[in-house]
Amino acid sequence: MYTYRNTNLGRNKYRIRFFFCNYCQRQFSRNIGILDHYLNGAIEAEADAICDGENVYIIGIMEHTEPCGVHSGDSNATLPPFNLGEFVMQQIKDHTKNIALALRTVGLINIQFAIKDDIVYIIEANPRASRMVPFIAKAYGEPYVSYATKVMLGHNKVTDVKFNPQLKGYVIKQPVFSFSKFHNVNKALGPEMKSTGERILFIDDLKDDQFYELYSRRKMYLSK
Repeated sequence: MYTYRNTNLGRNKYRIRFFFCNYCQRQFSRNIGILDHYLNGAIEAEADAICDGENVYIIGIMEHTEPCGVHSGDSNATLPPFNLGEFVMQQIKDHTKNIALALRTVGLINIQFAIKDDIVYIIEANPRASRMVPFIAKAYGEPYVSYATKVMLGHNKVTDVKFNPQLKGYVIKQPVFSFSKFHNVNKALGPEMKSTGERILFIDDLKDDQFYELYSRRKMYLSK
């Protein structure tokens, strides 16, 4: 399956050809476009970490409930992951550390992954604080922004920080939508972010009714 920006989905080569032939004539003065190919039916996850250029500490790995292709800001995300095996988790940890060091990151970094058939693919890496950092900090009761700031200023190395995350059960990041205020907006979820906020939900275990409800309706159709 292919996705093209502005943002539309091409489920076959004929739809892609139709879009580019028409759109290039109407919009592109130099006929420049970006075409993304993504994994159909993949799982999405993301990791946030603090790096001092030499050492990396992963503050949290979250698994998205919705399939890969729904914008991360519109997806429910669970901390810690609820359905990723040790092999996949180790790949995520290895990729996170290698990318953070390769980019010579000093401070926070967020990396998003697509997982299919136990193979972890990198979607993107952003050497900055993500929207997940305050969420993870609240979940674990750790001042990660303060830690990262001291690392950025050169006051501390990652190895100087005494990390002590505390979490019983799971937490879920839930997007908040304002569709009631914007009546003509297409409510179907896709690559373009539509949420206007988020909230945090603490649950004791995966048998919780609210988690079951989220998981049971996870397979949403992408906007066309």
